[in-house]
Amino acid sequence: MASGILDNSSDSLDESNDSSMEFFVNALHILEDTTTSSAPQTRRYTDRRRKIGLDTLLNDWFIQQPKYEDDYFRKKFRMDKTMFLDIVRDIEANFPYFQERYDARGRKSFTAIQKCTSAVRQLATGNAPDEYDEYLCMAASTARETLDYFCDAIIRLYSREYLRRPTSHDVARIFEAHELRHHMHRMLGSIDCTHVEWSACPRRLRGQYTRVRNGTAPDSSFHVNGRDYKRGYYFSDGIYNKWSTLVKAYPYPTDPKEKRFKKLQEAARKDVERAFGVLKGKWKILQRPLRPLTKDKIGKYVHTYIILHNMIIKRDGRGISPVHIMDPPVQPVYDESVYAELIDEEVHHRLRYDLTEHVWAQDLAYLDD
Repeated sequence: MASGILDNSSDSLDESNDSSMEFFVNALHILEDTTTSSAPQTRRYTDRRRKIGLDTLLNDWFIQQPKYEDDYFRKKFRMDKTMFLDIVRDIEANFPYFQERYDARGRKSFTAIQKCTSAVRQLATGNAPDEYDEYLCMAASTARETLDYFCDAIIRLYSREYLRRPTSHDVARIFEAHELRHHMHRMLGSIDCTHVEWSACPRRLRGQYTRVRNGTAPDSSFHVNGRDYKRGYYFSDGIYNKWSTLVKAYPYPTDPKEKRFKKLQEAARKDVERAFGVLKGKWKILQRPLRPLTKDKIGKYVHTYIILHNMIIKRDGRGISPVHIMDPPVQPVYDESVYAELIDEEVHHRLRYDLTEHVWAQDLAYLDD
C-alpha cells in the first residue's frame, strides 16, 4: 500500500516537471522570436497638437484684444510684453533652434514664442518642465531642452551689456547712487552679495578679482576726511578679514559717532543685500532645488535671470548706469605690492575711522534716536 502511494507521487512529480519545462521552453522561443524579428520596433508617437497650444497662447496674451491684461502679463512673465516680444524677435533672428522647421514627418516645430514662453515660465516659477504640457502642448524633454537653448541665447545676445564688468563710468555712477541713498562716501556695495557663488569656488571663476592686481580695474580712488585712498570699498560683516577694501561695523560701539556709523553701515548693507531677495522672489527657480547636476548649467540659469533682471531695471528707467561707456584698453601689468596693500589691517581701521568722522559731520541726527 505504501509502495503504491509512493509510485503515484513519483508520477505526479514527473508530470509537473514536464509541464514546467514545456512552459520555459515556449517562453524562450517567444523571446527569441521577438529579439530576432525583422519588424521595426517604433516608439509610440503622441500627437500633442502644437497648433492648439499656439492658438491658446496667442489668444491669451498676444492678439489685439487678448484674454488677459498687460498688467497680468507682467506678473506672469516678470517683464512687460514689448520687452518679451523684443527678446523673442532677437532670439528667432539669430538662433536656428528657435526658427520655424519641419521634422521628417512634415510636422511643424514649436514657434519661437512658444519656446520662449516655456523657458521664461520655468525661470519664473521654478516648476517642473512637464507642468506646461497641457497648456503649451510641449513634452517635458522639449521644455528642458528649450530652457537650455534659451539661456545660451540670452547670454550670447545680452551679456556684453547687462553682465559686464564695471567701467570707470559705471563706478562713478555707483558711487553717486550709494552716496545719495546711503550717505556713504565712495561705497561700491556689500561683499556679502558674492560669497554664495564662491562657497563652491567654481574653477571657471578663478582669477575674477585679479583686475586689481594687474592694473586693469577701473579707477575707484577717493578722498575722505583729509586722506587719500587708492580703491573703493565694500561693506562686510564680522566674518570677513580686516582688509583695506572692506569696512565692517563696530562690534561693540560706545561712542555716539561709532553708534551712528554702525546704524548707517548696517542699514546700507541690508539695503544692498535686499536686491538679492527681490531677485529670488521674482525668479522662483532660485527657491527650488536646481535640477541640473552640472555647474555650467546652473551658472547659465543664474546668469540668465540676472541679465533679464538688469534688462527690466533699465526698461523701467531705474538703471544706475544705463549707458555703457567703455574704458580705453589697458595693458595688464602685474604688481606684487598690491596684495600687501589689500590686506593692510592698518588701512582698514583708518578708513573706518575716516568714514565715521565723515558720517558724523553730516546732518543725520535721525540716526541717533
